[in-house]
Amino acid sequence: MKMKNRIFTRTIVILVLASGLIGEKYFQKGKEIFFATGTIKYISIEGGFYGIITEKGKNYLPVNLSEEFKKDGLSVLFKAKPQRVATIQMWGEPVEILEIKLIEKKQNLSQIKVAILYERITDGIYHPSKIRT
Repeated sequence: MKMKNRIFTRTIVILVLASGLIGEKYFQKGKEIFFATGTIKYISIEGGFYGIITEKGKNYLPVNLSEEFKKDGLSVLFKAKPQRVATIQMWGEPVEILEIKLIEKKQNLSQIKVAILYERITDGIYHPSKIRT
């Protein structure tokens, strides 16, 4: 009888410790900090709000986006931490923005190179407006 009680007690202790470790890992998952690039987007549901859609198509709902970044179409690089909160928007994963930077849009250099090359080749001699018919 004593042996059964010891085995039962040890089993209960092991199960309690294991569930504690699993629970700790589950709650730490929400504390992971990550970096991503994406585009600020105004979403016009539930009264309207700003979200971030990453290059990989993941949707994030920043809970603390500053006013200067509340512009539709801005490309940003951000550092964030997932938040375990419920929101009325029901869109994307709620995140706390830790750092955010604007990504400057670069001009399409291939179009500029073609224009320069065309100008060099023609050297002003061949131009569509100078064609004789």
